[in-house]
This record gives sequence, structure tokens and C-alpha cells, in this order.
Amino acid sequence: MATVNDKLADAEVAHAVSLQRFSNGVVQRMIALLNRVDKDLFGQLMEAIEQMPPGSFTVQRLDQLLQSVQKINAQAYQALRRELDAEMQAYVAYEADYQHKLFLNTIPEPVQVVVPVNSVNPQQVYAAAMARPFQGKLLSEFTKDLEASRMTRVRDAIRTGFVEGETVDQMIRRIRGSRTAGYADGLLEIDRRNAEAIVRTSVNHLSNFTRQAFYAENDDLVDEWQFLATLDGRTTITCASLSGKTFPVGKGPQPPRHINCRSTSTPVIKSWEQLGLTKEEIGKGTQASMDGYVADDVTYSDWLRNKPAEFQDEVLGATRGKLFRDGKVDIDKFTNDKGKVYTLDQLKARDEDLFERAGVAA
Repeated sequence: MATVNDKLADAEVAHAVSLQRFSNGVVQRMIALLNRVDKDLFGQLMEAIEQMPPGSFTVQRLDQLLQSVQKINAQAYQALRRELDAEMQAYVAYEADYQHKLFLNTIPEPVQVVVPVNSVNPQQVYAAAMARPFQGKLLSEFTKDLEASRMTRVRDAIRTGFVEGETVDQMIRRIRGSRTAGYADGLLEIDRRNAEAIVRTSVNHLSNFTRQAFYAENDDLVDEWQFLATLDGRTTITCASLSGKTFPVGKGPQPPRHINCRSTSTPVIKSWEQLGLTKEEIGKGTQASMDGYVADDVTYSDWLRNKPAEFQDEVLGATRGKLFRDGKVDIDKFTNDKGKVYTLDQLKARDEDLFERAGVAA
């Protein structure tokens, strides 16, 4: 019989898988926003370069001519920050609701009669999360760095182009990339990848921060929290070494531990004895499920192997799912299919479906 802590850990890993697809969707929308301004940016860039014949090149003159380009670049990242802020506020509100619903549906009713499950204020959680650095910086600082580094990359590429005697078209092509390669060979592709990494890491940061806030609000129920690197265990030594370990709520090395980290957390619910419950208040089934032991630290492969074929196919794809069940392919870590995306509404529907499959629907 699975304990409450086992059920919670299993649900959190499944939720983390779905979050990867939600992140995919956020990334697509943010990159599309940046791409939309590229036409204007490159138009201004060509105009600036054409106004400066090779013989008149100076760094000061270049910086003066690039002011219009810098303005467009700044507007693009201002729009990104605004849109990302709206997306993340909505996500935190959902994550707080998800954790609340997960507790309500997993912790036995006799326990909740004595120790009710509390909710958190999403607005307060979001404000606190945005004021807390991850990887040494605030989210707002990361996006400002992205803006500055993109402009620096453009400026340096043009300087190099003039020194090496490149034509205007050659400079633009080196910065933007070629159409045949889908512009993936341009210098600005670096900035797209950097933006993608920051967006993904932001989702994980807000996810785990919201959980910690929720655990703290329910410290009568929650004993500790457990680090789970099920999706990230073999990617980094740091996460692998932490996986399965427990820490006091609000303390310890919380995910994300690195850029693009996919590690997550799960609560460790107190035993019925720690909660001060008596055998008369709860039945034997509740006693067994509320033993207080932490969930097993499992690999992604072992976790996925215990899921229904339908779930495996949804995560891996039908062909790879069958190969996995037949033992012909090793799935040692989660592989994100970036083509699969969830909106926030789809994430909600997915989580509700998982609740029903687990038999814990309200």
C-alpha cells in the first residue's frame, strides 16, 4: 500500500513532467515575441551600417548610429519582461492551488479533521519569489543581462565586420543567420537559447518557491521537504548527490540548483503519531499510510516503468514507449520533447486527469 508521502512524491514528479511542457509553451511565446521585432531591428541595423562608410569607422560613431537599434532592443526586452511577468503570476496562482488540491485529495480525511490544510496567498508568494535570487540574481536582473548581452553581441559583430572588411550583407547574415538554416546559425541564436534557459529556470524557481511557501503555511502537517532529481538525476552531479535527501522547510539547497535545472521537491508529511493523533481517531489504513517515512528516491526509468502504457506513450511517444516496455531502450533521464507544449489551462486539465487516474480526485 502506497503511503501518503509516496503518493505525494509520485504526483510531484508527474506534475514536473507536465511543467516541462508548460515551460515549452512559455518559451515559444517569449521567443516569438523577440522574433517579431527582429525585422525592425535589422532594418535599423542596415541603415546604421550604411551610414558609416568603412573609411569613417570609429567606435564612437558606431555607438551613435546604433542608438535606434538599442532602443528597439530595449523595447523588445521590456515587452518580454512584461509578458513573462503576467505568465508567471498566473502560473504561481495555479501552482498554489495545485498544491492545496493535492494535499486535500491525498491526506486522509480523518487527519484533515484534526489538522486542516491551509492555502497561501499567490500574490504574496509571487512578490516574495521575485525578490529572492536564484543563481545569485533576481529574475529581473537576468532579463536585463539578456538585453545588454544581445546588444553587445550586435555591436561587437559589426566592429569585427568593419575591421575584416565585410559587406553590409555579410555582417547582417552573420548576426541574423541564413534563411536556409532557419536563422539558427546566426549570433542572435545564442540570445534565443539564453532566453529559453532563463524562462525554463524561472518556471522551476517559482514552482519550488511556491511549494516552500505552501509547506511553511502547513507546518503543522509538513515535517520536512525532500529533494527529488528524478528528472535531472544523471544530468548533474550536484542534483544527483542531493536527490532523496530531506531538509527543514525553507532551508537547504532548494531547486533550481543550476540553469535549466529540472529537479523538484516533495513534502514529507508527519506521521500520525507526530501529529498527536490516537488510534481511536484514525483507522488502521490511515495509520499505515501516515507512517512518516520519506518516499523512495527512484530513477526516472524506474518511476516511468510503474506507469500505465498510456502514460508512457504520452511521455515518450508510442514507438519509444513500446521499445521502453520491451526493454529495448534505456530511459535514464527525462528527455524534453520541445514540440509538446501546454498552456496553463492544458496544464490544469492534465493535472486533473492525473488526479483521477491516481484515484485521489475530489
